[in-house]
Amino acid sequence: MPHANTSSPHPKEADPKFFVTDGPLQPSEVAYLKPSTPDLPLEELRARYEADGYLFLKGLLPREVSLKAREEYFKFLAPSGILAPGTQPVQGIYDAAKDISQFPGIGAGAVGGNGYPGEHAATFVDRALEAHTQDWYAEDFCKHPALKDFVARFTSWGDDTIAFKRTLLRNSIPGSKAIGVHYDQIFIRYGEPTSITAWVPMGDISLTGGGLIYLENGAQLGKQFEDDFTSKAKADGLNDEQAKSAFNQNMLETGLLSDGPAEFGRTHQRRWLVAEYEAGDVVLHNAYTIHASTINHDPNHVIRLATDLRFADSSRPWDTRWSEHYRFGDGV
Repeated sequence: MPHANTSSPHPKEADPKFFVTDGPLQPSEVAYLKPSTPDLPLEELRARYEADGYLFLKGLLPREVSLKAREEYFKFLAPSGILAPGTQPVQGIYDAAKDISQFPGIGAGAVGGNGYPGEHAATFVDRALEAHTQDWYAEDFCKHPALKDFVARFTSWGDDTIAFKRTLLRNSIPGSKAIGVHYDQIFIRYGEPTSITAWVPMGDISLTGGGLIYLENGAQLGKQFEDDFTSKAKADGLNDEQAKSAFNQNMLETGLLSDGPAEFGRTHQRRWLVAEYEAGDVVLHNAYTIHASTINHDPNHVIRLATDLRFADSSRPWDTRWSEHYRFGDGV
């Protein structure tokens, strides 16, 4: 893994500026993800995951596999006019002369929520959705054995390891809305809270390029939110099914804990953990780990591309609503 860098990036001259939906994060409100390499002993990796709620794995996937999927994605979206003239698809350079409203994002807290954004963006939206079912993504990338085999060994699920068919392939155009504050069990509520999310960058993402950010000790806080609400629901006489519905009704319309990461971090006195990601990196996190994203301010107008892949133990109850490809209005 010649590209793997396990040292935390600390700029020498000046701290980079990180912006979220409710303003900039101050330097004291930011720290860095702890990187790990897949060749460390499994016991050590499990201990890190248990302590931090995440595992930032450098170079788990072959770099060329990530870049190939990135290239195919932007070739597929090129008819929408998203790419700057004279650039190569694998670069994913946004045409800044275009109206950003033509290219809305998808997923938690993104433009349009879980509904269709509008006819003005039809080509882009249709292509972004169709990309989920293309062989270069759904087969070649999502089912790459390096990731599933690692998860199977890491969790000891072995042959019972199942990869959810429903994935979230997200792009983040410079200046577009960032992902709000959430943890994944909010959206995977019909299964045990044992699933693992693999957040996979597809290409390099600079520090200010809109990558995922994780709340420091956020898994403990997410579990606390869940336990507190469950206790209250039980005290009110709700059964398990009623409690699930009640929990969802107390989230924002998009299912988020908050649309403002800066204020959320200040309220709970926790920093946001950031990283510079490279093609081939993977971040595993558990069902309660609180995360969000920054606004993409990449100086070269690079579009951030990444996907959420999720795994569970098929011998235990899991959220089978995630067994079909992502589509708008699927209610998940």
